[in-house]
Amino acid sequence: MKLLIVGAGRMGRAIEALARERGDEVVDVLGASHNTDAAGIATWAGRVDMAIEVSVPTAAAGNVLACLRHGIPVVCGTTGWQAQQPAAIEEAHACAGSLLLASNFSLGVALLTELAVRAGALFAGHRQYDAAIVETHHRAKIDAPSGTAVTLRDAAARALGREIPVTSVRVGSVPGQHALLFDGPFEQIALTHEARDRRVFADGALHAAHWLHGRQGVFTMRDVLGLPR
Repeated sequence: MKLLIVGAGRMGRAIEALARERGDEVVDVLGASHNTDAAGIATWAGRVDMAIEVSVPTAAAGNVLACLRHGIPVVCGTTGWQAQQPAAIEEAHACAGSLLLASNFSLGVALLTELAVRAGALFAGHRQYDAAIVETHHRAKIDAPSGTAVTLRDAAARALGREIPVTSVRVGSVPGQHALLFDGPFEQIALTHEARDRRVFADGALHAAHWLHGRQGVFTMRDVLGLPR
């Protein structure tokens, strides 16, 4: 595919490198200096198959809306702009566009979220277990809790029937760690995901982009993996 990558940070560069390795054509990697108010996206209207948006929370909404309005299918992995996502979803439906929203591109995290739902349901009848989420990321990560932690929390809490607190740690260069804990009087059960290499997210982003190609509507990684919504 011809890919436009929106966001020139570590994630964008990792996707660019892996895409080129796999034979996709990366037409451009738009950094903030070349995409003020999403203006750089219009240049590629009708010239790319897919955009992968991995910028920053303050720019994500504008970038996604620009892609949709210019007829560019878009996969977005930026987190921290949840309050603006309903408007983007509405726009995708209004213009019959293609949008995939992911709080985490890792296929393992998508499967972990499904496990979190099932775990919440199992522990719902055993209130002696407290539930909590602990997530750790590199010091440069802007949003806390992470979008993945929010997704895990909401998925598990709905099934559990009670709120789940989240603790966020920002330290060093950790790509990402998430743990859903159920702690009882004498034992602890943990569902944990640890990203060992940033390429796991690049791999998932490309997998999602190829899956979205030719489809119309609004999707998540659950759709990519064929999991129930």
